Amino acid sequence: MTKTATLAAAIAALERHVGFRRGRLVSMAQRLQQAGVIPTGAPRTAPQLSLVDVVNLVVAYAAAAPLHLAARSVATYGELSPGGANLSGAPANIKVTAADYLASIAALAVEGDVGIRRLKLEFVSTWPELAVIFEDGSTHRFQAVGAFAGYWQSSGHRQSLTINGAALADALQEIFS
Repeated sequence: MTKTATLAAAIAALERHVGFRRGRLVSMAQRLQQAGVIPTGAPRTAPQLSLVDVVNLVVAYAAAAPLHLAARSVATYGELSPGGANLSGAPANIKVTAADYLASIAALAVEGDVGIRRLKLEFVSTWPELAVIFEDGSTHRFQAVGAFAGYWQSSGHRQSLTINGAALADALQEIFS
């Protein structure tokens, strides 16, 4: 059986453990609900989020896009591929997108995998990129198909938000325990 949690519990845990601002989380959640990315509740029934729904909320917040682009950000970041590789002709077991990778990380975090606590997830907001930084300093990047892997995708400055793996794991364990 798939575990679910209320939207309120997810917002409270992400605020407490990860440091996300509550007001921005609420606004992001409303936009994602309007776009059908995360579920809405029913009268007198709180919305029940799956693990993937919570990950989508984290991605929308971390992408730092304007509110009206929250759903598009979730789709854009979810479609990123390892190193910007085109996986269109690859076998199904090799087609790992950023959405798949983040869902796996989140599932391991809920199960209590200690390796996940040592990760850092860096969401670049000046262009779509997710960098998964491991304890030894190595980095696994997810970028748009065709991106020049490992290089800045634009001239100018680079803005990003980094999420500590331990903080995310604590939040997810609280949400789904």
